[in-house]
Amino acid sequence: MPGLLSTSSSLLWRRLGRRSAAFALALLAAALLFTFFRYAAVPSASPSPSPTYGHRLPTLVDLTLVYDRDALCLDGTPPGYHFLPGFGDGSHSWLLHLEGGSWCRNFKSCARRKKTNLGSSAHMDTRVEFVGILSDDESQNPDFYNWNKVKIRYCDGASFSGHVQDEVKNGTGFFFRGQRIWEAVMADLLLKGLSRARQAFLTGCSAGGLSTYIHCDDFRALLPKTPTVKCLADGGTFLDVEDIAGRRYMRAFYNDVARLQDVRKKFPHCSPDMEPGQCFFPREVAKSITTPMFILNPAYDVWQVEHVLSPEGSDPQNLWRNCRMDITKCSSKQLEILQGFRKALLDAINEFKNRRDWGMFIDSCFIHCQSMKAITWHSPSAARINNKTAAEAVGDWFFDRREVKEIDCEYPCNPTCYNAVLDEPYPED
Repeated sequence: MPGLLSTSSSLLWRRLGRRSAAFALALLAAALLFTFFRYAAVPSASPSPSPTYGHRLPTLVDLTLVYDRDALCLDGTPPGYHFLPGFGDGSHSWLLHLEGGSWCRNFKSCARRKKTNLGSSAHMDTRVEFVGILSDDESQNPDFYNWNKVKIRYCDGASFSGHVQDEVKNGTGFFFRGQRIWEAVMADLLLKGLSRARQAFLTGCSAGGLSTYIHCDDFRALLPKTPTVKCLADGGTFLDVEDIAGRRYMRAFYNDVARLQDVRKKFPHCSPDMEPGQCFFPREVAKSITTPMFILNPAYDVWQVEHVLSPEGSDPQNLWRNCRMDITKCSSKQLEILQGFRKALLDAINEFKNRRDWGMFIDSCFIHCQSMKAITWHSPSAARINNKTAAEAVGDWFFDRREVKEIDCEYPCNPTCYNAVLDEPYPED
């Protein structure tokens, strides 16, 4: 660099004269100084991690369609799943994940779903990333990374529980066959090796978490020779509570879903004096479950805050808009109501705390579905209770390393929480 500077200055001095050369030399020195500081400012540590938090890029897994004349998405297309084979000592272990995506309560909302991946396999991505509990990266998913893993796509609008035999005509055709989709996909997977599983884990997120409650014992019954079968409901513990206007909006919503898709027959133990929608809530479904179950839920579920606690129509002045999108913008009165919502969740799961083979991880975060995101499942930014991430707590429970009944303190007590800040509301359907 000194030689370059000397040669350049000599040429400039002769050709441009003293004043011009001095000016050019100053520019050259400034440029060299800028370059030096630019590179000197780069830290010697590795660059900031990508959204995968230092792990390798997620594995992409192809869509497999299941052809069964009775198992159909809302629009009549075949259902599907994504299958990633296991390896090593995980070759005989299976983890199935039921996709979520709310529900449709009437023909209008179901017609909208028919034009999306939530109602038609024609609109599903043919390849999806496997992250979180589906990841095959040991650092992201330490206990289940090398298992056979399946993501079952959701396209029936009623948590895999509808069972209307004939096509329903209402201007256009609808197929409400969630129960048949469940049965057809399970039959296909049993043939692919699920029937020989040494341990099996049924999981689901959101509406898929509700599906896990509904089908947990069904899953156990399919695997009579498998020593260990357990279930996990992530963000699926929906509450039958009054909204901020004093209505039971979610019960009315579930009543519509149950009547439209005839899901009452799926719950024979439900009291006949109850509304059909009441039978659809996890608190009721869980009462008859005998298979070990893990409840993973935030106490301040962002989807439920928007659609259960303060749904459209309950807030005509839009006073809850900022609070719905960002919990740090909730007023003291709104936080008081959110603490009451947390208490309702704890009341709903209280009777299950005494079940020895059940587990729970209830953090004080403002989030929805934590097993399907790398950042919330097991990463440096994942929420912790007693210094355990959700992934570590679930693994400890599944493998009987310890009893797991983790219930966090009230917001904002947990500094490890990853709290969502939404740019736009969560869609209802």
